Amino acid sequence: MISISQNENRKLKILIADDSEMNRAILADMLGDEYEIIEAENGVEAISMLSIMGNELSIILLDIVMPQADGFEVLKAMNQHRWIEDIPVVMISAENAPDTIERAYELGVSDFISRPFDAMIVKRRVVNTILLYAKQRKLVGLVADQIYEKERQNNLMIDILSHIMGFRNGESAQHVHHVRIFTDLLVKDLMRKKADLSLNLSNISKISTASALHDIGKMGIPEEILNKPGKLTAEEFEIMKTHSMIGAQMLRELPVYNSEPLVKTAYEICRWHHERYDGGGYPDGLKGDEIPIAAQIVALADVYDALTSDRSYKKAFSHEQAISMILNGECGIFNPVLLECLKEIDETLQKETENRTLFQTSQREIQNVAEEMLQHRELNASERTLQLLEQERMKNSFYATLTHDIQFECTADPSVMTISAWGAESLGLDEVIMEPLNNPKMQAVLGEKGIETVVQAVSHTTPENPVSKWECQLSCKGEMRWFQIAIMSMWTRDEEPVYTGIIGKAIDIHDSRMKMDTLEKMATHDPLTGLFNHAHAKKKIMERMAENHKGQFALAIIDLDYFKSANDKYGHMFGDQVLIYLSDLIHQSIRSNDIAVRVGGDEFLVFLDYKFELEPIIERIFDSIYGKQYKDFRISISMGVSRSPWHENINYEELFHQADQALYSAKQNGRGKFFFYDNSMDDALSAISNIEGNEQDKATEV
Repeated sequence: MISISQNENRKLKILIADDSEMNRAILADMLGDEYEIIEAENGVEAISMLSIMGNELSIILLDIVMPQADGFEVLKAMNQHRWIEDIPVVMISAENAPDTIERAYELGVSDFISRPFDAMIVKRRVVNTILLYAKQRKLVGLVADQIYEKERQNNLMIDILSHIMGFRNGESAQHVHHVRIFTDLLVKDLMRKKADLSLNLSNISKISTASALHDIGKMGIPEEILNKPGKLTAEEFEIMKTHSMIGAQMLRELPVYNSEPLVKTAYEICRWHHERYDGGGYPDGLKGDEIPIAAQIVALADVYDALTSDRSYKKAFSHEQAISMILNGECGIFNPVLLECLKEIDETLQKETENRTLFQTSQREIQNVAEEMLQHRELNASERTLQLLEQERMKNSFYATLTHDIQFECTADPSVMTISAWGAESLGLDEVIMEPLNNPKMQAVLGEKGIETVVQAVSHTTPENPVSKWECQLSCKGEMRWFQIAIMSMWTRDEEPVYTGIIGKAIDIHDSRMKMDTLEKMATHDPLTGLFNHAHAKKKIMERMAENHKGQFALAIIDLDYFKSANDKYGHMFGDQVLIYLSDLIHQSIRSNDIAVRVGGDEFLVFLDYKFELEPIIERIFDSIYGKQYKDFRISISMGVSRSPWHENINYEELFHQADQALYSAKQNGRGKFFFYDNSMDDALSAISNIEGNEQDKATEV
């Protein structure tokens, strides 16, 4: 039986769930003058009313002992459907044993009243509980309002960054935005599936935000390779692959914030989002759980968007084709758990891409914040608000420091300009400026003509076309420098939009060109060790061999023994330092005209020419490296050497292949040695290959 007492005036609704008609009548008499009373005589009816009325209910007065479903079962249903987060429950029962009360509080009740009860106590506790929840809802709304503009501006800055990257690398400007959406969906599904990964709402925000930086290393790749309309050559692909290490180096060399969790996550994503679960990726050949979970997630999101987007070298695949290709292993091997997540979000993935705008993304992130607040009730409200606002400030400061651009925002009413800390220091201004166009310091930086240009640029923006760009000179601590300015005006979402201000950035053109020179160098050199990368070195070596076809050349491949144990014992950062140390030893052991190369991972290459005996030269190089100590790690190397006497017409590929065979023989014979290639190695390697093939056939039969 369900009965509802109606009143002409709209009142707050209270659900009384009790199997005793007498108890319901007493409580209804106590509260009926001020509230609209809804009654349920058992737990099943109570759950039914909750599903029908939902948030219309202001509070529930719940008995424990009831037929069909007791009070605890009602609480379990409320937790399962998350009604408990919005509807407070006061338990009223004669069952007042400590374990009963404890269980009730564990299931989320707000208060517990024992029978027999006093009318004044019941009224007071009902009022207090309703007010508490109302204030909590209001607090969530206030915090959402306060952080919304900051979050929106942060997303706009990321959107501007993605457009800038899109202009250069020919990808869709939506690529960064799409990867963030896919990453967000994958993390949430993974959080639900794998509780042991300790993922939470904070991780979702951190990984999703950091994913926006996954391809920043492409700024260091030459445009003719980055935007090549056809398939890349092997050499060009090797250069393209360096973008993951270039991006990681950018983040590692940040002057500040490099110890922040967001930056650490971004570093992992930049460096390892092209690794594959079977070890077939790059740059370090990590496999399985050696790859940080954030990098695995972004790798899958990146591949999906690459497949479903138009590129200069291909047309977009359909959503169904892309999912099929990924699940069939046509795009590399991924974590099986992540592939399960991909299948589970399959239906919503395409819909999210088409319908989820930047505004909706921001709204969802704000909802995440509100949900997180409900899970952290122990925090003081003002403390939580300050934490959220500080997090937004740190995000904006991080992007400003990363790009070395002058970022700013202006509000129309009141007229206030806020400049990033790095930008304010560069221009010699305060971080916050009231009435900026009337401020003497600001006028000195912009000049009269600059102020006119700003006013004109802003006046020409509209809600449909909010972006404006121009170049002008600014006074940077007394020195006039050329900057490129980009702004985006902001408007309300009313039927007739109202202008509220601008956000923007100023890029030092001279400084930007210097950075591009540095980045172009990074495209030809290994970003970790400073040695030539393999693709560029191969080109130089082939030119050297073509210029002096009668010369005698040698190529030595150097492999660092037991490097995996250094990574496993001390971590990847220590492993990086070992590789840098080894590259310094190699550089010191060769002549100025020899070529030193990092091939990839823990493998290096030295190319040299010689006139007399080669063996003493190789022995000297080996002895100058082998046995050296970096902290607790002893350097052991294996070397394979091939040579090309003047009377033999041998090309680079053959020379490299022979050195690789000699290296294989050195490692098969105990490591810590150097071998010169001879023809017998072909037979030995062929025999080993046949044995391995036979063993594989037997395993397949079994």
